[in-house]
Amino acid sequence: MSRLMMREITSAWAFLLLPLLIFHASSEPESSTARMEKAEQQALYLVIQDLVGNWWNGTALYPDPCGWTPIQGVSCDLFDGLWYVTALSIGPVLENSLQCAEEAKLSPLLFQLEHLRSLSFFNCFSSHRPTAVPSSSKWEKLAGSLQTLEFRSNRGLVGEIPANLGHLSNLQSLVLVDNSLAGELPVELGNLVHLKRLMLSGNKFSGQFPASLCHNLTELLILDVSSNSLSGSLPPSLCSLSSLLKLDLSNNQFHGSLPPELASLTHLTLLDLRSNNFSGAWFRSLAGMASLQDLLLSYNPWGGSLVELEWEALRNLTTLDLSHMGLTGTIPEAIASLKRLRYLALDNNHLSGSVSSGFAALPSLTALYLSGNNLTGKLEFSQEFYQRMGKRFACWNNPNLCYDAAVSMATGDVLYGVAQCKQDKEAASSNYEADPFARVDRRNPDHSSGLVASFWFPAASTGGFWWGIAVEEVVSMVLFAMIL
Repeated sequence: MSRLMMREITSAWAFLLLPLLIFHASSEPESSTARMEKAEQQALYLVIQDLVGNWWNGTALYPDPCGWTPIQGVSCDLFDGLWYVTALSIGPVLENSLQCAEEAKLSPLLFQLEHLRSLSFFNCFSSHRPTAVPSSSKWEKLAGSLQTLEFRSNRGLVGEIPANLGHLSNLQSLVLVDNSLAGELPVELGNLVHLKRLMLSGNKFSGQFPASLCHNLTELLILDVSSNSLSGSLPPSLCSLSSLLKLDLSNNQFHGSLPPELASLTHLTLLDLRSNNFSGAWFRSLAGMASLQDLLLSYNPWGGSLVELEWEALRNLTTLDLSHMGLTGTIPEAIASLKRLRYLALDNNHLSGSVSSGFAALPSLTALYLSGNNLTGKLEFSQEFYQRMGKRFACWNNPNLCYDAAVSMATGDVLYGVAQCKQDKEAASSNYEADPFARVDRRNPDHSSGLVASFWFPAASTGGFWWGIAVEEVVSMVLFAMIL
């Protein structure tokens, strides 16, 4: 084949392949050729180095942090053909996550990462080197981008919430949980009009809940200020949070009665007011909360009677904790008809009357606590019910409450502190005289010896009796041999 012919064939193939090469070049993703803005990259390296320690050399370890050498906890996105950091998460979340050093500190270069959407610090600042949330006006630099700000489990994070956080106009989630922050809640948080989650639990905040804080937070879904030292009464403005799904004010020092406007929170699924000093009428404030699933009001001096509330309207309840509330009156039958109920605690009140057998028919019920009341009558529950509940059923310290002897041998120690019904005792005594080996253990459960009794007589049969006799004989023989 001549050189001329070869040249013609090569030219023809080149002509055919040229469009394919052009298409491949034009379709190659921009991200594979994009680079990171230089000042952004250096700021990222120095911010991380101030947190994890000087040993960390970003330039050597991660020369392309948004490309082929990604950093765990760092996310990037393209803006005008350049990579910028959009998320930074520091702390032991995953096995290879960046973890803070003992001398960790927040670098002011953090505010140069102006495309940040999410910023999170978990278990980063220890009490050995107290650190405050920056109060600099530089937070305004992140106002257009930052949507999530989290400081979790930082016992060395001290001081107050800076009012400048109120400039983060696009913030949707503010989580400051289990730190050592103190002071009053700044009213400037009310400027975060797009906020959907506000979680400030497990700190040392004090003072009253700012009434003005709730006026503009119409998109808020979760409000959690539990486990602080907040006090005063609840402002009616709290009830303007019409989108609220979860409200947790537990373990504070709030007092007074609940605002009746609270009933307007019709989308609420969780209401936790435990361990405060609330008192007065509370039933009106719950009327209309048909979406409630978890209602936790224990350890408040409420008083009142359970019959004052229309329980039929709370048909979605799964958790109901009304213990230590000073409640009086009877247990409404309507509570025993809440089909989705899983957990019910009515212990340590002044409730009277009988216990409905309808609780046994609740398909999801796994815990029932009725101890420390004035309940009377006979417990009409089956052996299967006691076995299903196990130790999650408790009704001791009800002096006039008794249980059926027919199920006593199968219940073990679940009826601890409850007497056997009198007529059943008499029947048991006559049965024992007729057959001294049948159901030998009919004593009332003792506070300290119920486990021992169930060990020596593991079954309600003559086999259990003779097993006890045999063991005693063996022990006697061993002791006699030792003496000899």
